[in-house]
Amino acid sequence: MEKLGEIKVSDGVIGTIAATAAVKVEGVVGMSAGIADGVVKLLTGTQLTKGIRVEMGEEEVAIDISIIVKYGAKISDVALDVQKEVKSAVEQMTGLKVIEVNVFIEGIELIKQKEEKKVK
Repeated sequence: MEKLGEIKVSDGVIGTIAATAAVKVEGVVGMSAGIADGVVKLLTGTQLTKGIRVEMGEEEVAIDISIIVKYGAKISDVALDVQKEVKSAVEQMTGLKVIEVNVFIEGIELIKQKEEKKVK
């Protein structure tokens, strides 16, 4: 195949792919921007990529991802599923080899039980 020029995928695009794949995993509540003053910030929408750090090589990429998991989920299983999903999505969409996906569990979403009111 004739080479017509270079194709480069930005860190931001890889971050978006990784974040989108991660939040689809059962047990992941969302992405985390980290911990400030003992509080974990849940990221949503266009902010999702703030929970991702991407290191690019010529044909490979390493990804650090910070997530918040659902209370009661088995953290090791959720983290492993995130690694698999992120690796698969990034490799399929970009053609780059993912050499590592490091998952950081920044928090757990606590479920608040709501009192059910009976209507008479």
